Amino acid sequence: MKCPHSLPSVGYLRLPQIIGNPKAEPPIPAVIPVSKSTFYNGIKTGRFPQPVKPFDPRISCWKVEEIRALIENAAEVLP
Repeated sequence: MKCPHSLPSVGYLRLPQIIGNPKAEPPIPAVIPVSKSTFYNGIKTGRFPQPVKPFDPRISCWKVEEIRALIENAAEVLP
Protein backbone atom coordinates (compact mmCIF):
# COMPACT_ATOMS: atom_id res chain seq x y z
CA MET A 1 0.00 0.00 0.00
CA LYS A 2 1.33 3.45 -0.89
CA CYS A 3 1.85 5.93 1.94
CA PRO A 4 -0.89 8.60 1.62
CA HIS A 5 1.25 11.30 3.22
CA SER A 6 3.91 13.30 1.43
CA LEU A 7 6.88 12.07 3.42
CA PRO A 8 10.36 12.30 1.95
CA SER A 9 11.86 9.01 0.84
CA VAL A 10 14.87 9.35 3.19
CA GLY A 11 15.78 11.56 6.09
CA TYR A 12 14.56 12.28 9.59
CA LEU A 13 11.30 13.49 11.14
CA ARG A 14 10.73 15.37 14.37
CA LEU A 15 7.80 14.45 16.62
CA PRO A 16 5.43 17.24 15.41
CA GLN A 17 5.91 15.99 11.85
CA ILE A 18 4.75 12.54 12.97
CA ILE A 19 1.89 13.25 15.39
CA GLY A 20 0.98 16.64 13.92
CA ASN A 21 0.54 20.08 15.45
CA PRO A 22 -2.79 21.83 14.76
CA LYS A 23 -1.59 24.98 16.57
CA ALA A 24 1.38 25.52 14.24
CA GLU A 25 1.16 28.15 11.54
CA PRO A 26 0.39 26.59 9.10
CA PRO A 27 -1.02 23.52 10.92
CA ILE A 28 0.98 20.32 10.59
CA PRO A 29 -1.23 17.31 9.76
CA ALA A 30 -0.65 14.08 11.69
CA VAL A 31 0.91 11.11 9.92
CA ILE A 32 0.18 8.95 12.97
CA PRO A 33 -2.78 10.54 14.82
CA VAL A 34 -1.91 9.82 18.45
CA SER A 35 -0.99 12.02 21.41
CA LYS A 36 2.59 12.65 22.48
CA SER A 37 2.19 10.48 25.59
CA THR A 38 0.68 7.63 23.54
CA PHE A 39 3.58 7.84 21.09
CA TYR A 40 6.20 7.74 23.86
CA ASN A 41 4.38 4.85 25.57
CA GLY A 42 4.42 3.06 22.22
CA ILE A 43 8.18 3.54 22.07
CA LYS A 44 8.53 1.99 25.54
CA THR A 45 6.45 -1.04 24.55
CA GLY A 46 8.12 -1.46 21.16
CA ARG A 47 5.03 -0.56 19.13
CA PHE A 48 6.74 2.54 17.68
CA PRO A 49 10.39 2.88 16.58
CA GLN A 50 13.09 4.20 18.90
CA PRO A 51 14.28 7.76 18.26
CA VAL A 52 17.77 8.48 16.98
CA LYS A 53 19.90 11.50 17.84
CA PRO A 54 22.03 12.12 14.73
CA PHE A 55 22.43 15.87 15.16
CA ASP A 56 22.48 16.65 18.87
CA PRO A 57 21.96 14.54 22.03
CA ARG A 58 19.03 16.80 22.96
CA ILE A 59 17.15 16.43 19.65
CA SER A 60 15.11 13.29 19.02
CA CYS A 61 14.37 12.30 15.42
CA TRP A 62 12.94 9.25 13.72
CA LYS A 63 14.08 7.78 10.43
CA VAL A 64 11.53 8.33 7.67
CA GLU A 65 12.06 4.75 6.54
CA GLU A 66 10.97 3.42 9.96
CA ILE A 67 7.87 5.65 10.06
CA ARG A 68 6.94 4.57 6.52
CA ALA A 69 7.33 0.91 7.54
CA LEU A 70 5.14 1.52 10.59
CA ILE A 71 2.42 3.04 8.42
CA GLU A 72 2.68 0.23 5.87
CA ASN A 73 2.41 -2.45 8.58
CA ALA A 74 -0.57 -0.70 10.19
CA ALA A 75 -2.32 -0.52 6.81
CA GLU A 76 -1.83 -4.27 6.34
CA VAL A 77 -3.17 -5.11 9.80
CA LEU A 78 -6.23 -2.86 9.69
CA PRO A 79 -9.22 -3.91 7.57
